[in-house]
Amino acid sequence: MREGSLDAPTRHKIDWKNPDFYDEEKLDEELRRVFDVCHGCRRCFNLCDSFPKLFDLIDESETEELDSVSSEDFKPVVDACTLCDMCFMTKCPYVPPHEFDLDFPHLMLRYRAVEKKQGKDKFVPRELSKTDRNGKLAAPVAPLANWATKTSNGLTRGIMESTLGIDRHAALPEYQSKSLEKRAKENPLQVNSEAPAFGRKAVIYATCFGNYNKPHIGEATRQVLAKNGVETEVVYPGCCGMPLMEQGDLAGVTQNAETVSKELCSWIDKGYDVIALVSSCALMLKFEWPLLSPDSDTVQKLSQATYDVSEYVVDIAKKEGMVEEMQPLGDNISMHLACHARAQNMGAKGAEMLRLIPKTRVAIVERCSGHGGSWGIMKGNYETALKVGKPAAKTALTSKAGYIASECPLAAEHLMQGIEILDAEAAKTKTASHPIELIAKAYGLD
Repeated sequence: MREGSLDAPTRHKIDWKNPDFYDEEKLDEELRRVFDVCHGCRRCFNLCDSFPKLFDLIDESETEELDSVSSEDFKPVVDACTLCDMCFMTKCPYVPPHEFDLDFPHLMLRYRAVEKKQGKDKFVPRELSKTDRNGKLAAPVAPLANWATKTSNGLTRGIMESTLGIDRHAALPEYQSKSLEKRAKENPLQVNSEAPAFGRKAVIYATCFGNYNKPHIGEATRQVLAKNGVETEVVYPGCCGMPLMEQGDLAGVTQNAETVSKELCSWIDKGYDVIALVSSCALMLKFEWPLLSPDSDTVQKLSQATYDVSEYVVDIAKKEGMVEEMQPLGDNISMHLACHARAQNMGAKGAEMLRLIPKTRVAIVERCSGHGGSWGIMKGNYETALKVGKPAAKTALTSKAGYIASECPLAAEHLMQGIEILDAEAAKTKTASHPIELIAKAYGLD
């Protein structure tokens, strides 16, 4: 037996259709096996709040070992996991193919799936996970919805905190009256036929966030790619299901996977590459869907044809070359490597892309922002999210860069909140962006 593995991590399919997956005794047995290994190692203590909760639970027990910890006390450990995958990808020496065979995030996912099957999932997170419904309902009243959700609106945010449990201080994404799909149809772009990459075709998977909340990410992507000779189409068959996955709704995720993959594969058959605008969604298409639906031909096909938007631009730069018209931004960039971008195992493509901008220093922030999707906005979690993200916010602040970039837009906004707490005056000189927006700005396309 080796102390730890030096092999690349591999993941097993998620056997969620097997009745044993939901067997409470077997789940508890596996939780205890994995937690006991984690307790003896503790390498992951500083990643998120799950591990400190687990280690405190054991250390404060009668024997200071797992045998005197009640299984009913495991739930706070599970609830604190944000499924960021960083323990699996960067810290744990016992992931497969090591014989200990640990996959902590997917074990937490199994626990939540069991809760979901038992009807124990919570109402508010469940409703927040219905992103397509929420986006469609909010669009006609977007100005009113955005007014109500502003952190400065003490009346409505106080009511939301007391009734929904959403922390009044947590920044919430704005909604747009017009989706990215509609904007793309109304604004066709002329493709630059003189660009080195002319002839490429890509379908942009809008993602729920890019479609309903921040379509400018998609607009910037379309403009940059058209400038570089790439013909694009914007498609949005539905959400990738990451919010559903966070709630353990694996049936809902796989249903979305089948719908979306069928639509996107029709574009692949016509010679298009697939680009996902948000790192979490790219991770789902590339890695999580194939583990949930290993027998789906369209899911497997899509996983091989999908690029993160930064990954795609870097691919153009390396293979054909970019149009050389970018200008310096006049300030430096602090590039946060989002957890779900790192979990794609593609390298720091966001930073690599931003370094194409001339005379611009890119400082990397390689720590979790702490946001964790819908988890980080809830009362009781928001303060923890700020604590987890404080080292990243401090690094971004000390880099003295005017631009804060992240491939996770929610992480970028959360970092800005952390920076404002650390230094309110310095925060006024900074803006949060997706890295593709800064490329568009360097081209003068914004």
